Amino acid sequence: MLFSSILFLCIFLPLVLIAYHTVGHKFKNYVLLVSSLVFYAWGAPKFVFLLLVSLTINFYVVRQIHRDAKHRQLYLWTSVLINIGLLAYFKYANFFIENVNALLEAAGQHSVQWTSVALPIGISFFTFQSMTYTIDVYRKVHAPLKNIADYFLYILMFPQLIAGPIVRFNTVADDIIDRRKNESINEKLHGMYRFVIGLSKKMLIANVLGEQVDAIYSLPHSEVTTTLAWLAALAYSFQIYFDFSGYSDMAIGLGRIFGFKFPENFNNPYISQNITEFWRRWHITLSDWMRDYLYIPLGGNRVETKMRLYVNLITVFLISGLWHGASWNFVIWGAWHGSFLILDRVFLIKLFKGIGKLPRVLFTYLVVIIGWVIFRVENIPDIRFYFGKMFSADQSAADYNISTESKYIMILAALFSIITLFNFGKRLQTFVFYTQYKRSIHIVASAILLALLVINLSAVTSSDFNPFIYFRF
Repeated sequence: MLFSSILFLCIFLPLVLIAYHTVGHKFKNYVLLVSSLVFYAWGAPKFVFLLLVSLTINFYVVRQIHRDAKHRQLYLWTSVLINIGLLAYFKYANFFIENVNALLEAAGQHSVQWTSVALPIGISFFTFQSMTYTIDVYRKVHAPLKNIADYFLYILMFPQLIAGPIVRFNTVADDIIDRRKNESINEKLHGMYRFVIGLSKKMLIANVLGEQVDAIYSLPHSEVTTTLAWLAALAYSFQIYFDFSGYSDMAIGLGRIFGFKFPENFNNPYISQNITEFWRRWHITLSDWMRDYLYIPLGGNRVETKMRLYVNLITVFLISGLWHGASWNFVIWGAWHGSFLILDRVFLIKLFKGIGKLPRVLFTYLVVIIGWVIFRVENIPDIRFYFGKMFSADQSAADYNISTESKYIMILAALFSIITLFNFGKRLQTFVFYTQYKRSIHIVASAILLALLVINLSAVTSSDFNPFIYFRF
């Protein structure tokens, strides 16, 4: 079930809101938990039982970490292996067998017979959150939850279940128990505003550009020109940003409605002046997770040699690339970004220090766009083809027209992406997202929200193009 579907917007969410605000405080968590199970089962009914069994085992294993000081490390590794094992099997078994078979066939041997494994939706997100719970309890950041239903709610809460942000246990542990202090009318209204802003990003920008991206990438190679190759790359850079940040906005907004304060996941990444800064602004919760639970345990910056530091960086980003999908293009994408992080440390930041802010932003965006081509185009030969087109001067005639709507949306997306380069843009962002409104402002904001919601509902009903980019995650 997608946030941007009629089923969610007109049936599921209204029913959940009515039930949640009707029952007493003691039953609110159960309303959220039951609705979250329905939400997940609607898209992946075959995996609900397996998910609940694995989470039940993990809950009791982590409880022993807290209770049994003598064997806590054994329980830690048991929990980690359960989580990583499930992720590895469901997400990477097909990838592993495909590559083994390719090697066997190249050696003239018979391939391994294999029944493809279906991928549970959102498995990477709830695996990372489950591991966060384990590690935070092991590190004594926070005591484990006493009620298994509360643990299920932390992992399965539908606002952030299938597309993040990755919510750390210690940041919401107390709110799971009691969040009445967060459930003010003001918080709920801001949550609604944030949800509709995110829905607008998804429906009115990302989906419009996504149709053009898919259309161009589905063209025969003979019809692709340099202009079209660049247009697809640019449009996809905006599609994935507004789609992913839109989903994050919707999750954060829903969280506020239900009394939770989920972390921000994006901070204007396309104004970054280097790749290091880009990863402090893009998918922030993943970057922070990788830093605190992988990079620092590997040694982080506190290593004896720079070579070891660079190995740590590239390792983290190779794993990050593979986390995004079981395909070699994602590994290459991770290596691309990891390499520029190393180059930043070696010389790029110093080299570009004197060239001015705008050139640094443009160079970083170019690096990111090239990365997005690798991310979007799965087949390695096709990646080489599109790079060949992008960095040539092939302007042979192509019978392809970009819709007027897409042109205007592309311009609008570009403006929204860079608006915080300017002071008025920063002030506007602060006002929209981080200011406590007076009653008169709430009235205006609610009217705008209602108008946007009507426009979004019209877009949902009038188009059958509504992709879910994160099905791999």
